[in-house]
Amino acid sequence: MIELRGVSLDRGGRRVLSGLDLRLDEQRIGVVGANGSGKSSFARLLNGLLRPTEGVVRVFDTDTAADPKAARRHVGFLFQNPDHQIVYPGVAEDLAFGLKNRGLPKAEIAPRVEAALVRFGLGGFGERLVHELSGGERQLVALAGIMVLEPRLLVLDEPTTLLDLRNTRRVMAAVEASGRPVVMVTHDLSLLEAFERVLVFDAGRLVCDAAPGEALATYRRIAEG
Repeated sequence: MIELRGVSLDRGGRRVLSGLDLRLDEQRIGVVGANGSGKSSFARLLNGLLRPTEGVVRVFDTDTAADPKAARRHVGFLFQNPDHQIVYPGVAEDLAFGLKNRGLPKAEIAPRVEAALVRFGLGGFGERLVHELSGGERQLVALAGIMVLEPRLLVLDEPTTLLDLRNTRRVMAAVEASGRPVVMVTHDLSLLEAFERVLVFDAGRLVCDAAPGEALATYRRIAEG
């Protein structure tokens, strides 16, 4: 599914990731680390938002640097703040945007948009304005906007940081119901207890790659100094 070979990344004149050699095939992969550890940069490598300074990133056999457009068709990326993702003021028109860009006939777009909204508990929200929605509802709209494009993989960068417990549960339930493999960056360690694999980053290096129990214990030791 995901392969990184000899990957390093420079940003702003400094090295933010070094020496990554990974193959990721699990359905639920968590990513943790302190602020500035490189975890969000790692996530952005997976769909071509960032390109490696050295090495190769492949997702479903697509080189993300050589063909970032194809990589983004495979990988749906959810930002921490849905306002960074939602383009249009209306919910339905925002979900329709990506489908129009892919050249789908108009007759197919409306039913696909409504089906995506119903799937995430937002049936009847198509005519709503985004600014009228709660933070959790906006994050669900952003997720529906990704899923309407039918990606093969979800990459989530701190998707619940701005949400209360109720909306965190709604978003995570929607992610689970999607049936897609997920790579999720988060500070909420409780969300990762049922994941299959957790990557721990520190100062731009992968310092632990293990099941949740071992990986989260390593992260806590690092965080405690």
